[in-house]
Amino acid sequence: MLQEYEEQHMNPTQSRVAGKTAVVTGGRGDLGSATAALLAEHGAKVASLDVAGIPSAATHENISQYDVDVTSEDSVADAIRRVTDELGAPDILVNAAGIIGPAGASHTASLTDFDTIFNVNVKGVWLMTKHVVPGMIEKGAGSIINFSSIHGITGGRNVPLYHATKGAVRLLSKSDAAAYGSHGIRVNSIHPGSMNTRMSRRSAEQSDIGPEAYYKQLVGSNPLPRQGEPDEIAYGVLYLASDESRFTTGSELVIDGGYTAV
Repeated sequence: MLQEYEEQHMNPTQSRVAGKTAVVTGGRGDLGSATAALLAEHGAKVASLDVAGIPSAATHENISQYDVDVTSEDSVADAIRRVTDELGAPDILVNAAGIIGPAGASHTASLTDFDTIFNVNVKGVWLMTKHVVPGMIEKGAGSIINFSSIHGITGGRNVPLYHATKGAVRLLSKSDAAAYGSHGIRVNSIHPGSMNTRMSRRSAEQSDIGPEAYYKQLVGSNPLPRQGEPDEIAYGVLYLASDESRFTTGSELVIDGGYTAV
């Protein structure tokens, strides 16, 4: 039986997600676009979702662009209807959309700051899941990969609301894994460390300790003392999206250069 599976799924020349429809939110950001491109290269029909007006970095014949506001249920529902009509019901959902928000201790944040970051980082994940899962239940299979962060595992003084949202995503992933496993739907979270992205650079610039000290604090003591690249996260997503991870659910895939190990 193992040999039969390997012949069908482990052929290195075979695309790893061929024939699947994938939805990637935040698809025009650095991590989202790298993920969308890699899934497309491995045979998936990819719906790249992001807010209107953001230019796309990922171009591939298998990638279709859709505008969406992940904080609006009407916008999410309409986007999933269009994707389903045009590409087929999603087999893979990658919730990569997210924002960091302003730096500063909790007492310095406004109610607007709080609502904005929770709406994008938590409500957006929930709304996308809510509207994609029924199609997966009908198929009896699916893979959901939610972007958390190392900051969903550890605390930190600079962006406490961001940490709180990513902790929420981590536990929502585990809860949904428990709820949907009987339907053949797997749910996992991915936890990037400090990445070479526009979002990371903005966070460093906003830090109260300055960019140089910020990067040194994040990666200077890591076993691998550098920032990660977007494709290094994309390959982690590809594994969780593929049938290679068919016995993996409710798990945390940490890709952080060893940050959480020391």
